[in-house]
Amino acid sequence: MSEHQWFLGVDGGQSSTSAIISDETGRVVGVGHAGPCDHVGTAEGQARFREALGGAVGGALEAAAQTAGLKETVFAAACLGISGGPADKDALAREIIRAEKYLITTDAVVALTGATAGEPGVIAISGTGSIAFGRNAEGRIARAGGWGYVFGDEGGAFDMARQAVRAALRQEEGWGGTTTLRAKLLAATGAPDMNHLLHAFYTPEYPRFKIASYAKLVDEAAHEGDAVAREILLGAAQALATLVAAVRRQLFHRGDPARISYIGGAFASDILRERFGIIVELESGTHVHPPAFGPATGALLEAYRLAGLHVHPIGAPQGV
Repeated sequence: MSEHQWFLGVDGGQSSTSAIISDETGRVVGVGHAGPCDHVGTAEGQARFREALGGAVGGALEAAAQTAGLKETVFAAACLGISGGPADKDALAREIIRAEKYLITTDAVVALTGATAGEPGVIAISGTGSIAFGRNAEGRIARAGGWGYVFGDEGGAFDMARQAVRAALRQEEGWGGTTTLRAKLLAATGAPDMNHLLHAFYTPEYPRFKIASYAKLVDEAAHEGDAVAREILLGAAQALATLVAAVRRQLFHRGDPARISYIGGAFASDILRERFGIIVELESGTHVHPPAFGPATGALLEAYRLAGLHVHPIGAPQGV
């Protein structure tokens, strides 16, 4: 029997899944990564979910075997934050992971906990999609956005890539401004023209997270002086700041101190990140901070909380 208790945190998103294992002292012993695990509505989706969750946890266990001699175990507590929520994934997750206590929740919860190190505040999440989520000192929570790629996700990478495609299509058809985004998109995908690329983006060859990955071209073009690309980034920053303001109003009184943080690939853009900070901090008492920990580490903090422990992980990789 192990002399340690083991804890598991998992962040399952639209682009990837990360798992992190530590002991009761906070010592991180293993980290694993795998693909997205957000949809389980079909047999194929359930298979992908099993592969992603099992792969990420399995990778973390393999690393833990090397660093701490840990093999298969029943975790003292496990927290999983999963994109799209736990309703259709709870039973599957419990089949894959053995634990004495479970918290299976949304990825927004664990992202907030990680970013603020468990303290009250609001986080803007801008990965493939977007959402703002917050919790105050009384434990009350609120959210804004997260409506999915059809009806919302403004400020997310998919939305920015979609706007880039639209701008490039307008240029190609002669009713839009000149932008280098057309040339960049065609070079990145190998498509002969934007009409061809448009139709390709509707096929399974281009899942949402793959289309979202082209958002980095918007930042690249903006840094090269492309006005259309810069406007896309500034609009994304405004959208994300608006979501944060909506959550802040629900949880904190005007002027009260409120810690705001952010996470997600879209914030790798310094243009977007700086404009977001300027807009958010226009509200008195509001301060923007880089995330203290990543979402998987946030899930680990929630696992400790579930077990009644107040421990901060030691040696958690940056951003995980």
